[in-house]
Amino acid sequence: MMGHVMELSAMPINPERMKNYIGGGTHSKEWKAFRATILERAGHRCEGTPQNPDCRADNGQPHPETGSKVVLTIAHMDWDESHADPLRCRALCQRCHNQWDSAHRQKNARTTRRRKAPQIDMEDWLNG
Repeated sequence: MMGHVMELSAMPINPERMKNYIGGGTHSKEWKAFRATILERAGHRCEGTPQNPDCRADNGQPHPETGSKVVLTIAHMDWDESHADPLRCRALCQRCHNQWDSAHRQKNARTTRRRKAPQIDMEDWLNG
């Protein structure tokens, strides 16, 4: 498409999780078609998040807040990569995607740390 940067994926995806994506990964024809549909729906602009509801950063252009080049990514807003449901996915700029995923990543990191150093901590005790 003229005037739009068509990057396939800017968010690093763990190889073990890649197989969860439709077609087996972000390089599959199924994922590329799904991604194109979401970008078209979004008008090649960020669709925003609850943290930044008015973000409409334009793909390939400098971000209005950060100044970095915008590369839109497709975010599973429910963090479930196993579906291709357009109602549960959005086109997001890097800033919005990172902010949206931040709490989820922190939770996963805590779980990973506990698994690597198995000791009962307050969170385990409270959730146990």
